[in-house]
Amino acid sequence: MKNQKRTTIYDIAKKLNLNASSVSRALSNNSNVSEATRKLILDTAKELNYKQNSLASNLRKGHNQTIGVIVPRINQNYFADVIAGIEEVTYQKGYNLVICQSNESSAREVKCVNTLINQHVSCIVISLSADFEDDKHLQTIKEHGIPLIQFDRVAEHLDTFKVLNDNEQASIDAVSHLIEQGYKRIALLEGPQNLNIFRQRKAGYLAALKKYKVPVLPELIKENAWTKELGAESTKELLNLAEPPDAIFASTSDFSALGVLEVATKMGLKVPEELGICGYSNEAFTEITSPSITTIDQYSVSMGKTIANLYFQEIESSEKDNNPKIVSIKPKLIVRSSTLRNKTEGY
Repeated sequence: MKNQKRTTIYDIAKKLNLNASSVSRALSNNSNVSEATRKLILDTAKELNYKQNSLASNLRKGHNQTIGVIVPRINQNYFADVIAGIEEVTYQKGYNLVICQSNESSAREVKCVNTLINQHVSCIVISLSADFEDDKHLQTIKEHGIPLIQFDRVAEHLDTFKVLNDNEQASIDAVSHLIEQGYKRIALLEGPQNLNIFRQRKAGYLAALKKYKVPVLPELIKENAWTKELGAESTKELLNLAEPPDAIFASTSDFSALGVLEVATKMGLKVPEELGICGYSNEAFTEITSPSITTIDQYSVSMGKTIANLYFQEIESSEKDNNPKIVSIKPKLIVRSSTLRNKTEGY
């Protein structure tokens, strides 16, 4: 299929026998253009199906009404819901979003940042990739004078706006629930410890064990079990121990918890009677598995709205805050069948 040539200001100028600069001024609502000429140009632009080249306009202005968002994975409900929350607010303000996916790669994340800087976006929102190590690309954003908002997975030492969950408390709540349900050997599937969220979740796991005077057993802690496949692999190793766990807290994600459930089902273990399972993030599938999976709701849509509102509050404020805000949103434990040994406890 042959592409039709796009109408430019030069096409409009040629048809009206005007200078391209006059057409440009009229389309930009410049006050130096008479009302009659402006109307003539606008009518002709409509007739020729002219669409403004917003990228070129942004390059001239040095900014635009676009916010760039970089997430590790778009196909996870958590990140999709955060984006939906951001978009709900930005749409009302007349802003657009450009969505980039790092696919858990720091190299790809750097390329995303450079692309957004080159597009002169008004703000960059980011949740870091799993192999994040160096913050030079984040510093570059600040050097270009572009507001930076980090959420969920953040570089804690970097002085930027941050929107976070209280991951440690959420993990304390989850592990406390398992202990109160009678589970005694609780395993932890943890994520990459270079990321703040997984360090905090591990800290919550350890704090809950200490609170209930339950010994910490190193063989029950599995590193980097943060995907469905890695969760399943770690579960097989755990359940083949001489003294296997009677509960597994997949602190990395519900996908990891799903891997646990699939292995337990294949091994003929009864959930929750013989093995309790708790995930993290409240993915949609956790409600429809058999049994349904206990998890933690991070209020992702609300987090997205908070992120967008932070940006607009900053640009609309007459007084600039030299100490960027850090907003913490408390997650909620959602108790479902996969951990309910005591059926009297409600959802």
